[in-house]
Amino acid sequence: MRLLQFNSLQFNSRTIWPAAVTLLAALLLTACNNGNAPKPTFLSTDITNAGFGADFNLVDHTGKMRTLADFKGKAVVVFFGYTHCPDVCPATMGKLATAMKELGPEASRVQVLFITVDPERDTAPALKEYLSAFDPTFLGLYGDDRATKKVAKEFKAIYQKQEGESPGHHTMDHSTGTYIYDTKGKLRLYVSSEKDADVFAHDLSELLRTTS
Repeated sequence: MRLLQFNSLQFNSRTIWPAAVTLLAALLLTACNNGNAPKPTFLSTDITNAGFGADFNLVDHTGKMRTLADFKGKAVVVFFGYTHCPDVCPATMGKLATAMKELGPEASRVQVLFITVDPERDTAPALKEYLSAFDPTFLGLYGDDRATKKVAKEFKAIYQKQEGESPGHHTMDHSTGTYIYDTKGKLRLYVSSEKDADVFAHDLSELLRTTS
């Protein structure tokens, strides 16, 4: 009788043990995957925890006051420029427009913001006309001189007016890099002006993949 009981237990252990091992392996694999999710690989400069670029408070070209919280759930791209810029501004907007196309459907999860450093000339209609030539989803942001200085300081961006030969024909020297936030509203990346559209597309895709 004891032998039969032992054999019965032995039989059960042979049946249960492989299943238990399989279950344990699955749990361990899940734990490993959760703790070791593939980290993003960026082609631009990672400035996570840089300690600046906390927020902005400016009006968009539709007349709505905007802060970073308005774009929660989206990767946010911020560039400082002006509509009369002859080179780096249109070049950067063009790269971003191309990147949006490369992202395909994921582009709906990205918001590009163009903050003007020339509020004297960059009115809401001017910003709308300028940006719509690149992508109708791009938003222009502006404020008065005080608000512009405040947001530039927050982002450690610089700009300076250079008087032209006649009133209204000035130029603006300004920083040329682009800032990118992840979908949780944290500043993560700085993209220098020489980077191309593929860099924007790649890094935005990485952010969308890892901070959804």
